Amino acid sequence: MRWPVPDFHHAVAAGLFLGLLVPGAAPAWPDGAFRAIPVQDAAPQENSPENESDPPAADPLAEPAAPAEPTVAALARDREDLDLLFAELAQPEGEAWAQAETDILRIWSRSGSAAMDLLYKRGEAALDAGDTATAIGHLTALTDHAPDFAAGWYLRSVAFYLDGDYGPAIADIEQVLRLEPRHFGALTQLGTMLEELGDKRRALEAFQASLKIHPHQQDAQDAVTRIEQELQGTDA
Repeated sequence: MRWPVPDFHHAVAAGLFLGLLVPGAAPAWPDGAFRAIPVQDAAPQENSPENESDPPAADPLAEPAAPAEPTVAALARDREDLDLLFAELAQPEGEAWAQAETDILRIWSRSGSAAMDLLYKRGEAALDAGDTATAIGHLTALTDHAPDFAAGWYLRSVAFYLDGDYGPAIADIEQVLRLEPRHFGALTQLGTMLEELGDKRRALEAFQASLKIHPHQQDAQDAVTRIEQELQGTDA
């Protein structure tokens, strides 16, 4: 589905794109309380009358319990696993790439903090419900408190994009690619926005850069074919 494109200067988008992909280039954009996690009440004593009856049913509207904090060793293993997973992802044959993609996205979604992961899930749930304003609120709290968490910037860029606000969306993509240059989703989204802004050539470069990392993205493949045909017609 195509979303409305706001006024946004193409030269700014082009300059940002070059700053993202050209080594050593200066950045095109400057570097930039959440709700408390509920604590369960103390368990009743063994001889308490509460233990004599069945436990109450779980409240389906209650906040999910926060996951345990990952250990430093677990985070280090994730970083090592990513290199192997990206090697599998780039394989042109076989089906191992699909599991590699799933594992990469799972690792990227872990911030290292249970509280930050909860904010991420709230933002994701708001996006799924079509509530971009609430999503942006949660994800802004996330990027403020966890500025090194690339997935938070990426999800907020998606929210800005769906809200039709391309300037902040592209600025967030820059932050994603600074933290994780192999973020194929961010590169594909950048290509989508540049194409919709009319910058076909740099959109093509973004899609091609994404496919070098993850060659199995059908949307990016279709975009490359479409833009190449359009550019051939222009150059003819």
